[in-house]
Amino acid sequence: MAIRTIRILAALAAAGCLALAGAAGAQQKFTFKLGWVTPENPQDPYAAGAIFFKQTVERQSGGRIEVQLFPNRQLGDEKPLLEGLRFGTVDAAVITNAVVAQVEPAFQINDLPFLYRNEAQAHKALDGKMGQLLAKKLEAKGIISLAYMEGGFRHMINNVRPVNRPEDIKGVKYRVMQNPVYIDMFTSLGGNAVPMAWGETYTAVQQGTVDGLELPIGPIDSLKVNEITKFLSLTNHTYSMIALLASKRSFDKLPKDLQEIVREAGKSALGPQRIAAAANAKMLLTGLEKKGMKINTIADNTAFRNAVKPMYDKFKPSIGADVMNEAMLAVK
Repeated sequence: MAIRTIRILAALAAAGCLALAGAAGAQQKFTFKLGWVTPENPQDPYAAGAIFFKQTVERQSGGRIEVQLFPNRQLGDEKPLLEGLRFGTVDAAVITNAVVAQVEPAFQINDLPFLYRNEAQAHKALDGKMGQLLAKKLEAKGIISLAYMEGGFRHMINNVRPVNRPEDIKGVKYRVMQNPVYIDMFTSLGGNAVPMAWGETYTAVQQGTVDGLELPIGPIDSLKVNEITKFLSLTNHTYSMIALLASKRSFDKLPKDLQEIVREAGKSALGPQRIAAAANAKMLLTGLEKKGMKINTIADNTAFRNAVKPMYDKFKPSIGADVMNEAMLAVK
């Protein structure tokens, strides 16, 4: 009887220990380091996305996850950030689509010039089956897509002349991201594409090594590109999706309930970020004009579309027919 009692008490004690361990595990705190390359300015689309995500995660997790923000390349340029996500040395990041495409070429779909006519078409594709296919492909590379955020349409900026037609691009040296789609785009339009990491770009433009670059409105202002360039042409040549990403290695260390909170926080941050980015772009455009930039719009981009049309067939094999077909359905 005494032995049986001891066994029962031991079992109860063990169960109690397990329960305490479970409770302690449930209260374990985690830190997520989140980096991006632009300043921590609420008007910047990268920063806005990071801030919305941080607020949502910390609120929904009851403080069990702390998201630490590292703006302005504190954790490295975008390519090192992406590599850090794969190896688990960076927990989360906001990275432009063209750099993500260096790891998963299917993301080149978003960089195809003049694919999306407006933001609504881009949102339809990214929030639908095409976006799901991209996320699945990227997760196989060790990176989890949490949200496809709004960077805004990209525009051409230079110190030579305004761009109104493809001929205006000829002979002008444009810094482009280290991405074959961007290189081919400017080559197709007659320009001289100079692939370059962002960290080298400002000085290169300032010193005249390159004549110009291409960016969405938000970074033009936050990075003070208006101080080193004259002409801003609203070419809307590429919709700039900026991806909120998490390292699968870091993500897999979280308990299941916190994993769900992180995923839902990405979705919850998406709507406010897109609204803020669009509103800020309109305000910033007015500000850039007041600061002295000469701004022009493109009346008709048919000639531009015709010039880059062969690129769609060229990049279809690397993008994948499945992704390309879903994109074409979304932009009909």
